[in-house]
Amino acid sequence: MKVEQFVKAIGADFYTGVPDSQLKALCNYLMKTYGIDPAHHLIGANEGNCAAMAAGYHLATGKIPVVYMQNSGEGNIINPAASLLNQKVYAIPVIFVIGWRGEPGVHDEPQHVYQGEVTLRLLEDMDIRSFVVGRDTTREELGQALEEFQEALSGGKSVALVVRKGALSYDGEVTYQNRHTMTREEIIRHIAAVSGEDPIVSTTGKASRELFEIRTAMGQGHQYDFLTVGSMGHSSSIALGIALNKPDRKIWCIDGDGAVLMHMGAMAVIGANRPANLIHVVINNEAHETVGGMPTVAGQMDLPVIARACGYPHAVSVDSFEALDRELREAKKRNALSLIEARCAIGAREDLGRPTTRAVDNKTAFMEYLGKAGT
Repeated sequence: MKVEQFVKAIGADFYTGVPDSQLKALCNYLMKTYGIDPAHHLIGANEGNCAAMAAGYHLATGKIPVVYMQNSGEGNIINPAASLLNQKVYAIPVIFVIGWRGEPGVHDEPQHVYQGEVTLRLLEDMDIRSFVVGRDTTREELGQALEEFQEALSGGKSVALVVRKGALSYDGEVTYQNRHTMTREEIIRHIAAVSGEDPIVSTTGKASRELFEIRTAMGQGHQYDFLTVGSMGHSSSIALGIALNKPDRKIWCIDGDGAVLMHMGAMAVIGANRPANLIHVVINNEAHETVGGMPTVAGQMDLPVIARACGYPHAVSVDSFEALDRELREAKKRNALSLIEARCAIGAREDLGRPTTRAVDNKTAFMEYLGKAGT
C-alpha cells in the first residue's frame, strides 16, 4: 500500500514517534511533507514520551493523534497507555502505528524474536484493539478497520495498526545528512585501538555491528565486547553495572545519541555514582541512522554540559580524529568518570554485516573474560 493512501485513510493532523526501519516509508513521508513541525510532526526521545505528547495534543485540540514506533517500543508505552490514556483513567484516544519486527514465521534478528511473538498479546492486554496491515491489505480493508475503530476511539480508547514488513511503500526521496566529517566506523576503530583489551559495552544498531567487524579485521576475538543488540538506551546502564562491580578494570561504553536520549536519566545515575573506571563515548550523528537516518534533537543540545550537570567530572566534545585520539588516551589514563562526545557524519558501508555469533554466546564469552580479568 502506498503510504499516501495509508495516511489519508487515518486522517490525522498530528504524528509523533520514534523511527523504525519497518515504517521507513511513513517516516520518510512525514519528513518530506512536514519535516519537524510542532503542529504536525515530532520525533520523540522514546515511545512513552511520544504517548505523553500525543495526550497533550489531544487535551489541547480534542483531535486524535498518531504515535508511530517499532514494536520494541511497546514496553515504553505500557505505563502511559495503562495509567494515562486508558479509558478507566483519562480516556485519551490515540492511534498507534507499530512496525512488527520479529513477526512469527518471518526471519529477523534475535532481539526481535520474542518481542514479535508478544506484540499482539501486549496490545490485547492493554485493551488496545489492533488491525494488521500487510502487503495485500487493500484501501477498503484498512478503511473498514478504521471505521470499526471509531466507536472505541470515540469512547476514549486507543487502537493500533500493526504493520508487517513491506506493507507500506513510498516513492519520494529524502536525504539525511549533517555537517560532520568523522565516520562512526572509523571512530570505533580508534576506540578499539586505544582501549586495547579493556571490556567494551556497545549500543544497539550499527555501532555493535561495526565493532564486531573491526575485531574480526584486526584478528582479535570478540570476548572483549558486550554487543547490546536490543534494549536501546540501556548500554550505559549495563556498563555502569559492570564498572561498579569490576572497579579495577577500565570499562568503556560506546553509545549513540538516539540511545542516550531514549533514557537520559541513566546519565544522572552514572554521574551520581561516578565510577572512576568508566569511559562513556557518545557517537553523535544527530540521527536515528540504523532505522533510516531520521533526525534526533541531539544536534541542538550541549551533551558535555548535560553530563557535567549530571555529575561527570570530565566531559568533552570532539569533531576530529586528532582530538578524539587525544581525549581517548587521556580518559584511559585518568582515574575518573569521563564522557567523550564524538560528532560524526551519517552513513555506513553498504556491505556492513551482522555479528555471526549468537547473543547468548556473546554473553558467555564476555562473562568468562570479565571473570578472568578479575583474577
